[in-house]
Amino acid sequence: MSLATATSPGSGKRALTKKANRQAILDAASKVFARDGYEVASIRDIIRETSLASGTFYNYFKSKEEIFETIAAESAKRFQPRLKIISSQATDLASYFRAAYAAYFDFLVEENDVTISNGGPHRAMIGVRIDTPEIKAISDQIRSDIENVLRITGPKHLDAGYLTAAAIGIARQMGDLMLSRRPLEPEVAAAFASRLMLAGIKDFAKHV
Repeated sequence: MSLATATSPGSGKRALTKKANRQAILDAASKVFARDGYEVASIRDIIRETSLASGTFYNYFKSKEEIFETIAAESAKRFQPRLKIISSQATDLASYFRAAYAAYFDFLVEENDVTISNGGPHRAMIGVRIDTPEIKAISDQIRSDIENVLRITGPKHLDAGYLTAAAIGIARQMGDLMLSRRPLEPEVAAAFASRLMLAGIKDFAKHV
């Protein structure tokens, strides 16, 4: 293939069309997963939310599972820079959890802002447990942050693995509930989640 052919207007237009089609499917899937739930949603439901032909889906994704993983991974990738800032500023568990929960719940509201303001359904960043590299990177970062803080300020006997799992579990469940409430109050959710974590850590430290 010549350079002229590779960079022809036609090839550029095709690339833009493919990109637009892929995004249309991702947007439709986000809406359907939020409205119907992941288990109930079907590929046919997703395509019905677009103007694309029924077979177009398989030009971009192999399955419902793959598109859900893509949505979660891309959302996680957008959140990761915020977590890195928090990681660099944390001085103890209290400051870390307060900042991390505040950043996460604010992020969820931003991700869902257009849909919710139009009276539509919401979607949590990670509504179903999956393990993409992007999501694993966030989990690994949180565990590393917790380990670093415990190493410096203690209490050193806490299990960082369990603590990480608990922190993420609270964020997932509370985030989904927060998005279903009106008015949206990410600051209230963040305060509740961080106080719950810190109170539990304080009580646990007394009995170990």
